Amino acid sequence: MNTPVSGSPDAVALAHQSDPARRRRLRWRSRRGLLENDLLLTRFLDRHEDTLSDDDVVGLDQLLEAQDNELLDLILDRVQLQGAADTAAAARVLAMLRQV
Repeated sequence: MNTPVSGSPDAVALAHQSDPARRRRLRWRSRRGLLENDLLLTRFLDRHEDTLSDDDVVGLDQLLEAQDNELLDLILDRVQLQGAADTAAAARVLAMLRQV
């Protein structure tokens, strides 16, 4: 089994629940320029941050790679996941986001 390289997204995700600094960074990274996204992501983290699995954090990280308008379209179910973000983890987190 491969060990995640320090500083890689996988290494960051693996330490999510046990490292308060990394949890703060995830919340900071979730802040967006588009107010709607900022509100939705803040509400999502307020509700789910304590229960996110490492895979969920990886999925959220994949979603956060999207531009603001694309992310909002994903959350509002106007478009479907494509490309690198089309993973089971991203789809699971997106479903959680859509329920917020």
